[in-house]
Amino acid sequence: MDLFEYQGKQFFAEYGMPVSPGEVAFTVDEAVAAAEHVGTPVMVKAQVHAGGRGKAGGVKFAADLDAVREHAANILGLDIKGHIVKRVWVEKASDIAEEYYASFTLDRSAKKHLGMLSAEGGVEIETVAEENPDAIAKIWIDPVDGLTPEVAREWVLAADLNPAVTDGAVDMLLKLYRAYTEGDADLCEINPLIVTPDDVVHVLDAKVTLDGNSVFRHPEYAQYDATQPRDERETAAHEKGLQYVGLDGSVGVIANGAGLAMSTVDVVNQVGGKSANFLDVGGGANADVMAGALEVINNDPDVLSILINIFGGITRGEEVANGILEAMQRVTIDAPIVIRLDGTNADEGRAILQPILSDTLMMEDTMLAAARRAVELAS
Repeated sequence: MDLFEYQGKQFFAEYGMPVSPGEVAFTVDEAVAAAEHVGTPVMVKAQVHAGGRGKAGGVKFAADLDAVREHAANILGLDIKGHIVKRVWVEKASDIAEEYYASFTLDRSAKKHLGMLSAEGGVEIETVAEENPDAIAKIWIDPVDGLTPEVAREWVLAADLNPAVTDGAVDMLLKLYRAYTEGDADLCEINPLIVTPDDVVHVLDAKVTLDGNSVFRHPEYAQYDATQPRDERETAAHEKGLQYVGLDGSVGVIANGAGLAMSTVDVVNQVGGKSANFLDVGGGANADVMAGALEVINNDPDVLSILINIFGGITRGEEVANGILEAMQRVTIDAPIVIRLDGTNADEGRAILQPILSDTLMMEDTMLAAARRAVELAS
């Protein structure tokens, strides 16, 4: 789950990190009211899940309420890298002496947490890495050991930050690491992490990605899930507990397992077609799951054929076949369906489906053949 900037700051504040006071606004009048509450001067900042907001005109300084009204009117509705701005964050303006960069994420190859710290903040970290890689101090943290104050202090010294803020930077990094680990985050990034003229280290921006699989430990994350950007198809799939991503093709894809679903999308492309979606039904393909998946795909008017690609592991072939049969009795399908069923008890599953095969329900032995048939039908 990617958080908006204001949500990321609220998240950081829960772990004792200093953030600027502000309010979210969905209209120009709400933005003006927020500025009155916070007190001018303020920053009016577009809230979208995309970088480059400043370059796109989505971050503006407002010295008074008239400026707030003008900037909010210009920013709301702005298109930033394909994201339409529907809310702004009106935040008390900060005095800035220095700008740093700090983040934690997971280095999967090393099987450790990766911390990055740089005295060159306020710009994209990719630019710093390309133009001056030595300006980024990196550390790898064993999750068992965690980040100690001693290691954090050595890290700050290695990043060559202002010596006057060493203690404040160490304290901030320890809190950031705690937010990253205890909050079950995939990414916690502050860019810029600023130093005020009186040498106070302060969060000025926040980029946070939370692990959606951790929600059972964090019921409060429901507030973040509710603001995730989804189209109508993705919203319907999410309500049914399906892993779904809408695409712009005409072949609806249902598979069990993220890897198989991605491979299916690739094979559809390989044989000259385009997938309408990525849909992973997970380890189970029972009637309820299959009915939900077929209903979501069937409601997409761009879908001209449906490819069901199931490889049985723990899930057995006859269970999948019975799930498909029952699902088809529940949902009236408009598009023809091509099924590829392999793996555990695949022969039994195919035998169950064989009597109902027709011009609108077909079965192929291989993923490649099934993809070809589905693409032909969609054409």
